[in-house]
Amino acid sequence: MALISVIIPSWNRADFLATAIDSVLAQSYTDFELIVVDDGSTDGTAELAAGYGNRVTVLHQHNKGPSAARNLGVSGAQGDYIAFLDSDDWWHKDKLAQQLAAMEAEPDFLISHTDEIWYRRGTFLNQKKKHTRPHGYIFALCLKLCCVGMSTVMVRRRFFTEVEPFNEQLPCCEDYDLWLRASVTLPFLKIDAPLTYKQGGRADQVSQRFRLGMDRFRIFAMLSLLAEASLAHEQQTQLVLELCRKCTIYGNGCVKHGREEEGREYLHIVEQLESGDVASVLLPSLYI
Repeated sequence: MALISVIIPSWNRADFLATAIDSVLAQSYTDFELIVVDDGSTDGTAELAAGYGNRVTVLHQHNKGPSAARNLGVSGAQGDYIAFLDSDDWWHKDKLAQQLAAMEAEPDFLISHTDEIWYRRGTFLNQKKKHTRPHGYIFALCLKLCCVGMSTVMVRRRFFTEVEPFNEQLPCCEDYDLWLRASVTLPFLKIDAPLTYKQGGRADQVSQRFRLGMDRFRIFAMLSLLAEASLAHEQQTQLVLELCRKCTIYGNGCVKHGREEEGREYLHIVEQLESGDVASVLLPSLYI
């Protein structure tokens, strides 16, 4: 049986963490290790996780954000496969079993993901058509939005020899960045089953804390990819078009709301890209 390493990063989520941990411990597939990475919590998160005894491995770090926490978990993982779960989400009891079976049947795929069921403040939320989870080569879709749910993902260990780990510069959209970089060369296996449950709409969530201007992190990820990766001609064309669209919207929004220096920086990127001067484009300030 393949060993699966499950990684849960957590920062001050003691009120939700037990639900996530319990959903892992209740899995019908039992050959796994569960690693909780305490990202410098001050609310009893570490004590809660430690209360599970040897069923949970607890790693600690000073507060560095979700990227660093997941990277620490990956570095300590022993499994043939690695699965990620956010500390306020939870899984169907057959999530690991079904996802592992699908990946074992498709050995050419290094990464897979599942459908999700969404709740907002406890109420079921219908997903829009644009949130349909994709299969195969998904680079063009990854450019527009984060189309792979963090808590749905399972990868083979060698995924992280093909793709660099989570970018610790990004306080948000680090999942968008990783899936975008992976999708340049790798196909994604989609399991057509809603095996992950996601709870949203709370002020403590990263997506809420950075919801105003979140595209600046996606732009940063896209420009990093443009500078560092060897893209096919069609991929570079798609990337530049989406960059121009996002930078125009974000730059004009900054100017409208009195952040003229920031806005001009993004609008200048559009001018450079549209002139074909891709090599001269610099990464913008993140203005965090």
